[in-house]
Amino acid sequence: MEIIVIVAIVIGLYMAWNIGANDVANSMADAVGSGALSIFWAVILAGICEFCGAVLVGSHVTNTIRKGIIDTQMFTQDPQVLAHGMICAMLAAAVWLNLASYFGMPVSTTHSIVGAIVGFGILQAGLAHIHWAKLAQIVASWFISPIAGGVTAFFIFKGISKYILARSVPAAAARKGVPVCSFFTFAILILATIYKGLKNIHLDLNAPQAFGLSIVGGLIAALITHLLIRRSGYCADESLPIEDQLKRVEKIFAVLVIITSYTVAFAHGANDVANAIGPLAAVVEIVRQNAIPQKVEVSLWILVLGGVGIVLGLATFGYRVMKLVGTKVTEITPSRGVAADLATMATVLTCCRMGLPISTTHTLIGAILGVGLARGITAIDRKVVGSIFTSWFATIPIAAILTIVFYLIGRWLWW
Repeated sequence: MEIIVIVAIVIGLYMAWNIGANDVANSMADAVGSGALSIFWAVILAGICEFCGAVLVGSHVTNTIRKGIIDTQMFTQDPQVLAHGMICAMLAAAVWLNLASYFGMPVSTTHSIVGAIVGFGILQAGLAHIHWAKLAQIVASWFISPIAGGVTAFFIFKGISKYILARSVPAAAARKGVPVCSFFTFAILILATIYKGLKNIHLDLNAPQAFGLSIVGGLIAALITHLLIRRSGYCADESLPIEDQLKRVEKIFAVLVIITSYTVAFAHGANDVANAIGPLAAVVEIVRQNAIPQKVEVSLWILVLGGVGIVLGLATFGYRVMKLVGTKVTEITPSRGVAADLATMATVLTCCRMGLPISTTHTLIGAILGVGLARGITAIDRKVVGSIFTSWFATIPIAAILTIVFYLIGRWLWW
């Protein structure tokens, strides 16, 4: 095995570690911040879901260059240059994610790797070979993602609050309202799993079939929820003080927020593992063929490497982002966490089907802000939010600059 492949494997593992520390931690922030799960159990169970998503249904075919940001034709005469560039891009994106995770800042891993590739493209070929229209779409997602997620979460939580939490007898309202929430939760989860988590195993389901399956699954979940609440009598005592009734209602929502969080983690492992292994798979294929393939077959060992790295990152460093997103932006309860998770999945699914640029990380943060704003502007820590937004805008330029620096150092020392 050539030294360049070994270096790429090490850096790819480091990149996957940072994805686990930052992106995966985002998916579990609502469950941890609401108190539904401890950080320990969040790490254990999310690690299992992420690894299964990455290895079992992770993409086996990936684009050579993420998002088609640069023109690869200019490297046909010297494919090794592109391989070196991909290594530097992975390292730059990983270093930026590492810094962001250290300070607890949730940033987009996709934007990190895109910014890194932009830096390599500018250094190697100049501004003319950057696909600026593609980059503009990504920049647009900075605004589309949080706004769409925030508005959706705002109205979902307003509905939960109006029809359940703010009622004079929350326990009675919960017996009717929670099964409805369960229906929408599982219907959206099934769609998310089909379109975001299981799309890589090529399920032969058209849109009507997928929607039909989601509705049936949602109805079954609603019926089971209704029977469990009625049999347990958990919300039957309407004579309790309202505070005690609300506590019982929130404990029911705690189950839903755990389910939504782990489904997000599974779908994330299936899709975003490509951010770590895509450039690595490209380097391996370039070295093997001494040419630039447009599509790259991803071997099982590369998927496993990405899954292991993601789990390690979540276990060792993910608690920083979990704490900030789950506790510092606004106060999260299980019902608010359910609203934020549902808004995130619904927004991502809708925008993906419409072909709009979207960032899951940005959508989730926007959804949490929307839940907070439903209780008034004072419920939001504006200083924390400002820091998060700053890190978003800094991602692409910092990743690009780091790639240029690493490539120049590598050219001086090695190639």
